Amino acid sequence: MNILVIGCGKLGARLANTLCYHGHDVSIVDRDEDAFEQLDDDFDGMTVVGMPMDMNVLRNAGVESCDAVAVVTADDNLNITVSQIVKEFFYVENVVARITDPVREDVFHQFGLKTICQTNLACGALYSALVNEFTEKQLHFGDNTVGIIVKEVDPILVGRTVDAVPMKAVETIMGVLRENGKLYLYDGRQKIVLNPKDKIILTRISD
Repeated sequence: MNILVIGCGKLGARLANTLCYHGHDVSIVDRDEDAFEQLDDDFDGMTVVGMPMDMNVLRNAGVESCDAVAVVTADDNLNITVSQIVKEFFYVENVVARITDPVREDVFHQFGLKTICQTNLACGALYSALVNEFTEKQLHFGDNTVGIIVKEVDPILVGRTVDAVPMKAVETIMGVLRENGKLYLYDGRQKIVLNPKDKIILTRISD
């Protein structure tokens, strides 16, 4: 894929290096030329110095031939502005923006933009590490968001099979996680008997 990364901070540089490593054609834009020093020595993509909101800068970075654009500067307002420019003026459909303020996520979605909120991701990871509990994880597939939920087995279900677990209409059982860490995936046919301290992994479409 031909991918443009906007912002060469720690995240942007890491993303560009990773994309390059996996064989993608990468261009990266930053207003500070020194920021490109964070790129790996073997990075073979294109670097462009300039303001990300400048349409000529974006053209010089190859936005018109891009398959996807990641807008990952540290400024939420800049990210939403650049994302709109890329979608509306250069007609790039696959635009993903980084945000730090969870409250602004709804604003991005109203403009039809895909977002990654690092605050929400970090909070979920820290919560799980601190209290040793699982929080809902979200995966994005196109315009759909799938939530993954992990629940403790209700004691009244111990000894019964996994298909006896009550679920909402939008939920599907993905599998069972044993106390010893072993995961059993559920395909709707096998009879997985629930043990004490098992955890049920469910998926549901959030939007």
